[in-house]
Amino acid sequence: MFTIEQIKEAHKQVKSGADFPAYIQVLKSMGVIVYQTWVKNSLTDFFGTNDFKIVSKPMYDDLKIESKSDEHQFVLFLKIHQNGETDYLTFCKHCAETGVEKWISDLNEMTCSYYDKSGNTVLVEKIPG
Repeated sequence: MFTIEQIKEAHKQVKSGADFPAYIQVLKSMGVIVYQTWVKNSLTDFFGTNDFKIVSKPMYDDLKIESKSDEHQFVLFLKIHQNGETDYLTFCKHCAETGVEKWISDLNEMTCSYYDKSGNTVLVEKIPG
């Protein structure tokens, strides 16, 4: 199975949201089937087959996640990130500002779903690939 070190190496290639589809393909080739990232500190749970799970360490100090989500503003921030205009930490700060608590990427379905603190879906996107 995959290791946190392998995932960190793959993540080093991600400079902006424009690099996300290639990152997903690398994770998928390693055997990652789903991962869940917590915006608060970027702690991520990675899941593989046969109930395999590993957890990354936090990447930054805790961010405050707003209680009320703002889907419209979040989509605007997401688009600029996907266009390569913001780095990962800036994107996470934008997520926190707009009430996005976590996202779940399903590499079988090739979707990335964003959720607020109440567990409501803010947005579900198809991952290009």
